[in-house]
Amino acid sequence: MTVRPIDASEHLDFVRGRSSVSFLQTPAWAAVKAEWRGESIGWFDGTTIVGSALVLYRQLPKLKRYLAYLPEGPDIDWTDADLARWLTPMAAHLKAQGAFGIRMGPPVVTRRWHAGTIKQAIADPVLGSLSEVPADELDDTAIGVVATLEQLGWNEIPTTGGFSAGQPKFNFQLPLAGRDEDAVLAGMNQLWRRNIKKAAKAGVEITTGTRDDLAEFHAVYAETAERDHFTPRPLPYFERMWDAMTAEEPDRVVLYLAHHEGDLVAATTMVRVGTHAWYSYGASTTAKRDVRGSNAIQWQMIRDAMAAGATTYDMRGITETLDSDDSHVGLIQFKVGTGGEAVEYLGEWDLPLNRALHRGFTTYMRRRG
Repeated sequence: MTVRPIDASEHLDFVRGRSSVSFLQTPAWAAVKAEWRGESIGWFDGTTIVGSALVLYRQLPKLKRYLAYLPEGPDIDWTDADLARWLTPMAAHLKAQGAFGIRMGPPVVTRRWHAGTIKQAIADPVLGSLSEVPADELDDTAIGVVATLEQLGWNEIPTTGGFSAGQPKFNFQLPLAGRDEDAVLAGMNQLWRRNIKKAAKAGVEITTGTRDDLAEFHAVYAETAERDHFTPRPLPYFERMWDAMTAEEPDRVVLYLAHHEGDLVAATTMVRVGTHAWYSYGASTTAKRDVRGSNAIQWQMIRDAMAAGATTYDMRGITETLDSDDSHVGLIQFKVGTGGEAVEYLGEWDLPLNRALHRGFTTYMRRRG
């Protein structure tokens, strides 16, 4: 197995031949993350490409040494019992590019909890986190990957509530394979079904927008950030995301707008790569929350994802808290109402290539955080 750089078109051709990969592993994502240097790499068995990855390089101040980051990647055969034949040549290539360390997020699911299990766990005062709840599904092969990574010198990055500095370890997903709209709707809880009906009765209209509508989306997004106490991304970030991703595939990212009597009450973005669709960003106004624009816009995205052939609708990260007194539990309860499932990934892992530089970088990031 050999690893070498590939151009964006070769990378995209490989992605198109897969059922799906993370949108963070598409060539276009390099243009979105402009503060990093992007490189597409491929794994070759002889002359045949068998794996790919987008690598983002973050330079150390004043040194031409880099952290090589593969968000939700690489896209390789994680079921291979001999993972070293994939990861060892990757590490050698990245080290040759000046990397002092590698960070990756293997797209491997270890555990799944169904909606009913989570609902019962939230009601149980003894249980404080998702990790304390017996999983409905456990992947022994994925657990084996953990042991292999540790043997190869990789270290899992600690998380707080399921979140690290990078991508979330816990996500919430709605399975769509083999289901029609009636089945998905029937799987939702009574509150979700009632709110969808309420939005329709109130006259909430869902439309898709263009690049020119991003400013309107961003205004509502900024309002949401202030209300929910998080730091919003600037408008140019979303414009860059739109330009890069729609250039790669015209329907890679779609902007949704929910209006009520001419007022924008909610706005979201959905990203799709093959059979996997992600609810990536969402916003809603404080005014007119009673018309349930957020439920209506989610239902439209789910329906559109199904129509496009998606088998998974991904609502992205959740914390693992189940404490009813924790403000984050409301996000889990909102997503659980869809009837989906919580999934735990392997998390993000580090491989130091230069231990002194890696230790210094880790200390700097910990102090900055």
